[in-house]
Amino acid sequence: MYYGYSPEQEQFREVLARFLTERAPISAVRAQMASDRGHDPALWRALAEDLGLTGVHLPERCGGQGFGFEELCIAQEELGRALTCAPFFATSVLASGALMELASEAEQDALLPALIAGERLAALAWMEEDGQVAADATTLGATRSGEAATLSGHKHYVIDGLAADLLLVVARDSADGALGLYAVNADSPGLTRRALATIDTTRRLAALEFDGCVARPLGAGRDFAAGFARLMDRATIALAAEMMGGARALLDQAVDYARLRMQFGRPIGAFQAIKHKLADLLLEVEVATAAVRYAAAAVDADDPEVPALASQAKAMAAEAYLKSAIDSIQIHGGIGFTWDHDSHLWFKRAKSSEVLLGDAAWHRERFLALTEAAA
Repeated sequence: MYYGYSPEQEQFREVLARFLTERAPISAVRAQMASDRGHDPALWRALAEDLGLTGVHLPERCGGQGFGFEELCIAQEELGRALTCAPFFATSVLASGALMELASEAEQDALLPALIAGERLAALAWMEEDGQVAADATTLGATRSGEAATLSGHKHYVIDGLAADLLLVVARDSADGALGLYAVNADSPGLTRRALATIDTTRRLAALEFDGCVARPLGAGRDFAAGFARLMDRATIALAAEMMGGARALLDQAVDYARLRMQFGRPIGAFQAIKHKLADLLLEVEVATAAVRYAAAAVDADDPEVPALASQAKAMAAEAYLKSAIDSIQIHGGIGFTWDHDSHLWFKRAKSSEVLLGDAAWHRERFLALTEAAA
């Protein structure tokens, strides 16, 4: 399977990289980290209206661009490289992906256009306090009454849950115990949202409390288990792509500093210890990037090995990203450990992304189980 990027895809990457360099520099990231909202609405509108990024992989009938999953991962990689504070992963990957996998076509046509246009933000709520990724761990109850339902319970670790206008909630039917997806407006009575303290303020998490909150069931007749599994595999690959963008940004920073910093009349990059560290880091980043891009191409090719490839990509990306952050800080020396230097911002994102959707150990075990089952 060919998984190199085409000239058109490379051009798309370059356009997005230039846009983020101009509109979302690291000074803007720091400003949004300190803001109440956590992102810049003007930047979000520009991503949606000027670039069409919010619907790059979504069908044209809903207002999307109709491209593939690879284009979504290119966007994720560049957003991760710039450490952009935007609800893209929550709205365009998780929530939009949930609608595509778990909602009916009529429900997609009703809900997706506003998300693609950047008019509404959405978040997917499926995890609870134990942090289990699997939907089977859901205890939040749904009591159905005709075409509506009421939700009672709580959700934790909801990405951009405070900023979202639309919440897509995984709940268990109190009558038959079946899992399903429910749409809740953010201003619904009985819904309480609060921010969770995290080490990475570039990505906000929220806890949601539902007390008889009115919701709309979605996806009647859809196979929830299969659709949710596909959603998680694709979200895992998209997250891994974002992580590799961050890892490459840290590698570039370390290389630039090693060329600039002088010691004993020579750039520190001329010393063998620094050369070897950067060479090892480059190798790890390149190998992990290849695994992530292969997994993205496998999604577009409908490869049956996507679940295993998703776990392989996430495990490798998590380790490469964290190693990039640690090595970059060390190469920068004393300045790298300070608040004024920017390396710690990527380091915090690396730590938070490491455990999001399952850590490297969990994904390695899953990869082995899947490959053994397929043998």
